[in-house]
Amino acid sequence: MSECRWGDVCTLSYGKALRDYIDKPTEETPVRVFGTNGPIGWTSDPLCSEPGIIVGRKGAYRGIHYSDAPFFVIDTAYYLKLITSEIDIKWAYYKLLTVDINRMDVGAAIPTTNRDEFYSLPLSYPNKEEQISAASTLSAYDDLIENNRRRIKLLEQAARLLYKEWFVRLRFPGHKHVKIKDGVPEGWVKKPLGEIAPLKYGKALKQADRIPGPFSVYGSSGIIGRHAKALIEGPGIIVGRKGNVGSVYWSEENFHPIDTVYFIGPEKSSLYLYYALLHTAFISTDVAVPGLNRDFAHSRRIMIPDSKIARYFEKIVSIAHKQIYGLQNYNLKLAEARDLLLPRLMNGEIVL
Repeated sequence: MSECRWGDVCTLSYGKALRDYIDKPTEETPVRVFGTNGPIGWTSDPLCSEPGIIVGRKGAYRGIHYSDAPFFVIDTAYYLKLITSEIDIKWAYYKLLTVDINRMDVGAAIPTTNRDEFYSLPLSYPNKEEQISAASTLSAYDDLIENNRRRIKLLEQAARLLYKEWFVRLRFPGHKHVKIKDGVPEGWVKKPLGEIAPLKYGKALKQADRIPGPFSVYGSSGIIGRHAKALIEGPGIIVGRKGNVGSVYWSEENFHPIDTVYFIGPEKSSLYLYYALLHTAFISTDVAVPGLNRDFAHSRRIMIPDSKIARYFEKIVSIAHKQIYGLQNYNLKLAEARDLLLPRLMNGEIVL
């Protein structure tokens, strides 16, 4: 193993401010945008013209991420450039996953990764052939996980399209025989969300206070970690309150929603309501920090269909969600196996 410092093999370059990125890729915006916590959108032109590593710079949680295509980094993160041919970029990414950059803090109001401190970190690395072999092994796990994520996305997309067809376009089974007045089919009603399922506040849970366990921790960007104890029994719905305003997630199992989200417990949750909320227009009501006002959210009117149609929809989408749940659990097991293997490969305990 060769010994050096991270500053001997790479540099960290600052990202740039970007305000006009969008949520979904198009032909004009095919470039992934990264922030301190990972992917946040898409834009037209890359800041880094080759695959590379993103290192979180600002925030309470700063992650390490990899892009296998040219990418853009906003000003809350760095992107890493190798200055030697002795290091494989994908191996460097996996090696950095063993480094806790969140312990680095310059003492500012917002926790910040210090470049000089990063550069001074010790680095041990094997020859490049061993690096490539180790990275390839770990990539096999990540490729399986990513493939399952794509399958999950397709299943979710199919359910969303079904919701849109039945409850937005109103082409539900038997619609030709039902009168529609003011956009509401006979026998259906629209009610404010606050009457149907009042939103409850999540509870703060700092990363330092989390104990590794089986329960998902939800923030406004989705699952942000795991914890030994759940706050809420599942199934439940999570709605982004601060940050990623109006984001909506479904949790089949018990979970912990943190204080950047609202949640709906199992007594009021349903897959129909979940997909209805995905199609509900929530907007930011806090100028300084993007936020979703609960009274405003409660005023959003939700279509309540005929009970027979609602049950039929639930029956169909529950089949898709059973598959989604199975794939999610499989991904957790793959991630656990990868995470057990990762430090042993990176410290040379296992040589392939």
